[in-house]
Amino acid sequence: MEDETKPAIRIFVDADACPVKNEVYRVAERYGLKVFVVANSFMNVPRSDMIERVIVTQGPDVADDWIVERVGETDIVITSDIPLAGRSVKKGASVMSPTGKMFDNDSIGMALATRDLMTDLRSAGAVTRGPPPLNRQDISRFLSALDLAVVRVKRKMAGQA
Repeated sequence: MEDETKPAIRIFVDADACPVKNEVYRVAERYGLKVFVVANSFMNVPRSDMIERVIVTQGPDVADDWIVERVGETDIVITSDIPLAGRSVKKGASVMSPTGKMFDNDSIGMALATRDLMTDLRSAGAVTRGPPPLNRQDISRFLSALDLAVVRVKRKMAGQA
């Protein structure tokens, strides 16, 4: 019988612009993990007790705030929003982008600085491009990274037992 007091691994998806939701669902199903799909508007999700659609009110950072208020050390956050990644890393969560890039205490500072620089350039009139569409290699890298993140969190939890 599983210990009910032990925290479970959960996946939080910053879903409004997330291109890998279906991949998240597949990995979560394989491991039996709860997924929270957090968005500002209605989004189709598979019918499953393990997938919960969370629609937050419109407004800046409302979805981010919802995620950060709930996330902990045994959780995984999927986001391309660098400030949300930073806030989630501070809470001890495993954080990754839809391309499989992991964010941690060492890498998040540079990611935030680059984001701020790009914001300053755009406000000064520079034309910048958004990220390219994901290809098969990106999706494969994401799946491997998510699988690895789940395994690492499980190991960390086993060490705490």
